[in-house]
Amino acid sequence: MRITRKIMPVLAVPLIMAVSGCATTTQDRIMADKELYETFPSEIQNNIRNGVIEPGYTEEMVYMALGKPDHVRKRATDEDTEEVWVYLTRRPLLSFGIGGTTGRHRSSIGTGMGVSTGGRQEQSMRVIFRDDKVHAVEKPRSD
Repeated sequence: MRITRKIMPVLAVPLIMAVSGCATTTQDRIMADKELYETFPSEIQNNIRNGVIEPGYTEEMVYMALGKPDHVRKRATDEDTEEVWVYLTRRPLLSFGIGGTTGRHRSSIGTGMGVSTGGRQEQSMRVIFRDDKVHAVEKPRSD
């Protein structure tokens, strides 16, 4: 029982940090520019709250709905230059460790846990902008 009380805080802190993350929520982004958000039609407001974007949306609408992209790239087409916002899904890594030692008149045991969002990354969405508006939304096919 004494060991459990000592281990739980050690395990809880990294787990809470991993779950809460450092990213902003959709609601945080909406509240940061609430005045602009309230000028959007109700259907677009609802889509933004649900993380849905469609062709014709502005960069501000996409940012409110999805947050900051992981990568921004420019690419030339026959007609124009496109800006591509790339969003990634990160698979968390979780590791545990237990160790012990004995000495002359003492023994001890220790535990550890590590959580990282630096695991495998997969492209979850690409948003293509032309003339500062969403031209297309590309999602990888799930085979």
